[in-house]
Amino acid sequence: MTQMEIQAPSRIGTNGYKVDLSRAQRIGRVSSEWFNRPPDERYLSLADLNNSVKRRSERSRTRIVESEAIRVEASHDNPERLRLMLPGAGAPVAPTHWSFGQLASLVGAPANYLRQLPAPLAAINLQFGLTSHRAEQVKTLEIDRDRVELRAVTGPDYGRIFDSYLVEAVRKIAGDGTGDTRWKVPGVLDWSSGVYNPNVDVSKDTTTLYASDRDVFIFLVDDLNPIEAGKLPNGEPDLYFRGFYCWNSEVGARSLGIASFYLRAVCQNRNLWGVEDFEEITIRHSKFAPQRFAREAEPALIQFAESSPMPFINGIKAARERIVARDDEDRAEFLRKRGFSRAETTRIIDTVLLEEGRPPESIFDFVQGITRIARDKQHQDVRLDMEGKAKKLLDRAS
Repeated sequence: MTQMEIQAPSRIGTNGYKVDLSRAQRIGRVSSEWFNRPPDERYLSLADLNNSVKRRSERSRTRIVESEAIRVEASHDNPERLRLMLPGAGAPVAPTHWSFGQLASLVGAPANYLRQLPAPLAAINLQFGLTSHRAEQVKTLEIDRDRVELRAVTGPDYGRIFDSYLVEAVRKIAGDGTGDTRWKVPGVLDWSSGVYNPNVDVSKDTTTLYASDRDVFIFLVDDLNPIEAGKLPNGEPDLYFRGFYCWNSEVGARSLGIASFYLRAVCQNRNLWGVEDFEEITIRHSKFAPQRFAREAEPALIQFAESSPMPFINGIKAARERIVARDDEDRAEFLRKRGFSRAETTRIIDTVLLEEGRPPESIFDFVQGITRIARDKQHQDVRLDMEGKAKKLLDRAS
């Protein structure tokens, strides 16, 4: 493993690090996951998470069947539920809520409407759609529990990446994710003091390891090894931590993806603050998706985990040192040439003046002003456009 080149800034007592939250992006993706996950989808270690998704994969099987050969009927045990007879299956298969929606979508039927019908009537409508459906084959994912359940229905070329593949890849670099390696569930920011405390027990309230019957999501940080990338206006170190999150759905609810970044803090509700150098890759579950995961996604994750932060540090240093504006006319011209409106230009300059106590001069100053203004944009496409412009500026300075 590559030796990390990390400077050792001073700690605030034994409970954390002083951080500056006024800079760069705020990302709410992890917070959204944290807010919406019920207790049974929260795990306290990667070992527990892996055991759960791996058992699920081991009990699952995939087959390709002719769509017109699928038989739909009301369940004999519960006339309010549907069951399917699949070619080659020795027993009826019960569709889950998710797979029923996929099956209905596949034949162009409104799933919500069908769910409101009595089961026998819904079966007739769905059966008609399957019999007349032009797609001759579908791929099923079934699991043996107390009864056989249909977890997913996709096209025949669906390239399934099992959730356990992703969790096992993360475990290669993060162990249990609880501090046995440098990668762990994050700590918590104390808003009253501006101190980020990495030493927080992993509980159902603090964990960032999630899995449901249709997906998996993991967020980990290297927050016991802060990186100093320059100084704040008051002379204190500007501290960062490395972090990444990744996600997947083996049943087709979402693509596989990995996002890596540097951040300054994580608050109690799992918002990411002061994010810089955000990079993301996604892999659709197309025909060769498992091969792409092995060839691209897993190596990228390992490379980020083992890499030195020096390119990031040097990039921040270069951006701080590169002076691009000496007066108000230079500042306005610099921003207007990069596609910012007159109103945005004024706001960016005023924001830097307010938060730094001086007008922007360097690339880094302008980047911080742009990302701070982007936070307040209500429309995601506008916010992402501004953040993209800021990232281009930072990339060109390094």
